[in-house]
Amino acid sequence: MKKLILLGLLLAGALPGRACDICGCFMGITPYDNQSGFSLMHRYRIFNGYPLLGQPARFAPAGAHLLLPTSLNSDDGYVHSHRGDPTDFEAFRVVELRGKYFLARRLELNAFVPYVLNTSQINGRQLNTSGVGDVTVFAGYHLLRAIETAGVQSRLIVGGGLKLPTGDFRRANALGQRYPLLNQVGTGTTDGFVYANYIGGFHGFGLSVNGSYRLSSENAFRNSLAPGTTVYASLFYRVPLGTHWQAYPSAQFFYEKTKGETLDGQLTGEHAMNNALLGPGLDVYHNNFSLNASVQLPVYTAATDHPASAGRLVLAVGYSFKQTKYLLHGRS
Repeated sequence: MKKLILLGLLLAGALPGRACDICGCFMGITPYDNQSGFSLMHRYRIFNGYPLLGQPARFAPAGAHLLLPTSLNSDDGYVHSHRGDPTDFEAFRVVELRGKYFLARRLELNAFVPYVLNTSQINGRQLNTSGVGDVTVFAGYHLLRAIETAGVQSRLIVGGGLKLPTGDFRRANALGQRYPLLNQVGTGTTDGFVYANYIGGFHGFGLSVNGSYRLSSENAFRNSLAPGTTVYASLFYRVPLGTHWQAYPSAQFFYEKTKGETLDGQLTGEHAMNNALLGPGLDVYHNNFSLNASVQLPVYTAATDHPASAGRLVLAVGYSFKQTKYLLHGRS
């Protein structure tokens, strides 16, 4: 029973606009009872199909590769102009190094360093951009830590942080025309976000629910993203596989909403989000090592004249270690 609440879902991305992955903080299910560690995560998010034209959304349209683009940086005459071409798609990939360290028994510090790999294909022309993206740092306080009780066990984490403007947001084509905000590897904005995460467990079953809210500043071009809300939920079950192995199959739900991009303080109508995704996940642990995988497909998409949300994929490997000594408050 006690092992159940050693899991946690950290922050589900506070990132509207770019597939909720610009300053997203989704961590997956991880061994959690004051486990510091690091992981390498790959996220894939795809948009395609114009719903107002009756076009279906496909998880892997032609030309959109799940792991890596065909080219890291290329432009074959790309122009960002949606005209309903069924071959249009926007793929956002992030390879991200993530670290978590407990400063105290109830206080954790997190840092994410992303490498962005974007592909946008519109009207038969493709643009690929890649590079180090915007670094995210945030802290969480474990307000409720009822993990050593019989019956229902609970943990409530509240916190907040910043997405820093470390990625390049000034990339332009051969004519000097700057690419749209979502085709950049960075935003040029400093974003602040707050979140709350509840994890509960009972007899092998667990539930994690996370909500976050983000606000963005403007960059040097007075370009930004409207405030955004993200909700993430996971229902999981612990399956022991011998002495050193355990597995956690899960059902995962993801919802995001934002009014999209702004320019000079006004909404542009570009990339507004209001969609929900649902799908399975599987997390496998061997001692301190972890392998995490999940995929979510659309169950709801609000009317839009842009390519629709078609799904997301998350893969990660990680290593964690239990702390017995902290920088604050000494030994546990």
